[in-house]
Amino acid sequence: QVQLVESGGGLVQAGGSLRLSCAASGRTFSNFRMGWFRQAPGKEREFVAAIRRSGGSTYYADSVKGRFTISRDNAKNTVYLQMNSLRPEDTAVYYCAADRPPFGNIYRENEYDYWGQGTQVTVSS
Repeated sequence: QVQLVESGGGLVQAGGSLRLSCAASGRTFSNFRMGWFRQAPGKEREFVAAIRRSGGSTYYADSVKGRFTISRDNAKNTVYLQMNSLRPEDTAVYYCAADRPPFGNIYRENEYDYWGQGTQVTVSS
């Protein structure tokens, strides 16, 4: 089992920045690919960003490319999502997720095995 706890959400004005953190415990963090997803009210949960185990490769949804950056610190068992130039349409609950081997499609929600409880991000216009 892996326990994931997100933090760093909040209310920010459009154009502002937030940094989300996700602390993992329970298993060897470096064995897992990590992802961030989000769910806005009335919408399905969607992929935001993901990172491979070593941190050498990252993946982004088109809607956040160039504005968001995913990173990880395997020594601290933590994955981050730096969000810049935030827009009202980025308002959602953001979830951290962990993907154990064997690995499939990194963009797919059902690829991930463990989920955090989510943190609310609200961007005002």
